[in-house]
Amino acid sequence: MAEVKTIATRDSYGSELVALGAEDERIIVMDADLSAATKTAGFRKAFPDRFINAGIAEANMMGVAAGLSTTGKIVFASSFAMFASGRAFEQVRNSIGYPHLNVKIGATHAGISVGEDGATHQCCEDIALMRSIPGMTILNPADDTETRKAIRAAVALSGPVYLRFGRLAVPVLFDDSYKFEIGKGVTLKEGTDVTIVATGLMVGEALTAAELLKNEGVSARVINMATIKPLDRDILINAARETGAIVTAEEHSILGGLGGAVAELLSETVPTPVMRVGVEDRFGQSGPAKELLKLYGLCAENIVAKAKAAIALKK
Repeated sequence: MAEVKTIATRDSYGSELVALGAEDERIIVMDADLSAATKTAGFRKAFPDRFINAGIAEANMMGVAAGLSTTGKIVFASSFAMFASGRAFEQVRNSIGYPHLNVKIGATHAGISVGEDGATHQCCEDIALMRSIPGMTILNPADDTETRKAIRAAVALSGPVYLRFGRLAVPVLFDDSYKFEIGKGVTLKEGTDVTIVATGLMVGEALTAAELLKNEGVSARVINMATIKPLDRDILINAARETGAIVTAEEHSILGGLGGAVAELLSETVPTPVMRVGVEDRFGQSGPAKELLKLYGLCAENIVAKAKAAIALKK
């Protein structure tokens, strides 16, 4: 069997910025003194005149990014998810979100898979924070291919975008023919008994879970939901009607993330059993990323258990 290629989406972010920088002189990249970790160092080397290190001052970086965007620039403001969404929340809300400016926030090191950096840096609340800002688009790509396409889609979209990337190398699931569109989910596997709606690195786990369920005679549909906001209402409503049970899977708190968004939508449209796989109401801890994912239930086996529980709730 051929070895599966793995790439961290933060690496894809860094290399795609360099490619875009060569194509579009409007692109400016900012970083909060973390360019080696966020992988924006490549852009700094290639286009030093269009790179700004704001220092350890994320709030100020967002304000400067907002100002630059008013001059026609497309600004990528980069930092760890914890700092980009948490420390700079007021500036993102008031300086970028409120005037609906064309700033793209590149948030790396999201979720539990930050690993040994521990609870202070493992941001599992960022989607919830960004979802609360009116007009904010949230993209959480699953692999290298989707990351590159999501970044290009963000450049083409006028307005603020929160792009979420990880530290851990994850399998490349898609080839160049994969179609990405903001606001659209993608059905990766058809099924009739339950639908698994996954985002980010949990997409691979969802596909594995579907195979495990198949071995037990359960037909699981798998939907990749890279756009958390705006949600693809049509694909979710159809899945709820056709399978009657939903499981969401995300590397984020079960509070306020994909699971919350899906439950909110379906409770108002097609009331359906929804089980959420994600970080429970708790903080992370230091440890190897893959072991933490298992410890916190962010794995195919837990998706299988939740799928069975959702099916049991069907009327």
